[in-house]
Amino acid sequence: MKQFSYIDIFAGCGGLSLGLHNAGWEGLFAIEKSKDAFTTLKYNLVDKEKHFCWNEWLPQTEHDINEIITKYREELEKLSGKVSLVVGGPPCQGFSMAGQRKKNDIRNKLSESYIEFISIVQPQMLIFENVQGFTIGFKDGDDKKGVPYSKILKDKLEKLGYSVEGKMIDISEFGVPQKRNRFIMIGVLQGNPHDFFELLYSNKKNFLRQKGLNEHVSVSEAIGDLLKENGTMPTPDFKNYESGIYGKIQSNYQKLMRENTGNVEGKVADSHRFAKHSEETINLNREMLLKCPKLKRVTPKDNLIENLRKRGVTVLDEKKAAPTVTAHPDDFVHYCEPRILTVRESARIQSFPDDFEFKGKYTTGGQLRKVEVPRCTQVGNAVPPLFAEQIGIALKEMIKNGVVKSETTTV
Repeated sequence: MKQFSYIDIFAGCGGLSLGLHNAGWEGLFAIEKSKDAFTTLKYNLVDKEKHFCWNEWLPQTEHDINEIITKYREELEKLSGKVSLVVGGPPCQGFSMAGQRKKNDIRNKLSESYIEFISIVQPQMLIFENVQGFTIGFKDGDDKKGVPYSKILKDKLEKLGYSVEGKMIDISEFGVPQKRNRFIMIGVLQGNPHDFFELLYSNKKNFLRQKGLNEHVSVSEAIGDLLKENGTMPTPDFKNYESGIYGKIQSNYQKLMRENTGNVEGKVADSHRFAKHSEETINLNREMLLKCPKLKRVTPKDNLIENLRKRGVTVLDEKKAAPTVTAHPDDFVHYCEPRILTVRESARIQSFPDDFEFKGKYTTGGQLRKVEVPRCTQVGNAVPPLFAEQIGIALKEMIKNGVVKSETTTV
């Protein structure tokens, strides 16, 4: 097994794995329950990039982590102590402050599956990522704050022998054009976990300079070459829809995102399909562009816009970072066009490069949201690859500096 090998659990469409790939890590395999999200991951990181060496005993398809633990426990036990890193975070919907935040959400129990997986594989290091709500306890019957899941997780990892530290990080400080606060926890069997955060921040300036990026990137710098006014063409993978075509590159960020696409000006961008807005919706969005303060989440109670039926909508500011990208594409109105964002525009804001192609439905709704993971949800749930790459670089540096012992035994 190579020195910089890892396993990605709750992998989603592969944002974290893509970042680690760009940082020089090699994946052993990835665990993801959703067929749609895994299809995207497999297409980009297994079939195209050959990033995962993929253990032969595990079929290359979607899997539930509990199924893996039960069915392949013996194979996992053989990896014990021989894997450098395990990364991933359970689904965040039950913890999210932006959602309904349910203490009894069944997805919250996947943290226990995470602990069990770690206890079996015993990697030298682990990275855990989740929303801010993971650090806030659920109120108990006496209306007092309960114990945060972050503390429960930390205590259990320490019992397994890990030194653990967690911090809230604003990912917009790392070149990602989005105000996205996330809880990042690192655990190490040997070494000081605080070194990881020191390296993450101290490496940032040089990393971004090498990429040609500023620390803070605005929305227009991210998606200004994807305007609908550039023109449209029929969507290649969906009938009766129009997709946007590339305009001229206007920023170093756009240049970086288009780096591996070749000369595509005037051609359709992947997953850049425009929504079919009714005339009423177009007029509503146009009114919001004229009347609503940018980056203010406007609700019907604000009485700024008549006939606003959505619980909250935010008009983007072209000069600033976007709010947190979510699984709901109609949360935002474009900063200068009366429409919502496309999947590709959301992916840009999440720092997915344009040669990373998304698979499956574009959107879904109603009860299907509980079972389907369309492209917009895959993007919203992902760890931004540009930030994940910086995580990977800091972890590699810890190993190279001898801060963390890493097994290099071939298995």
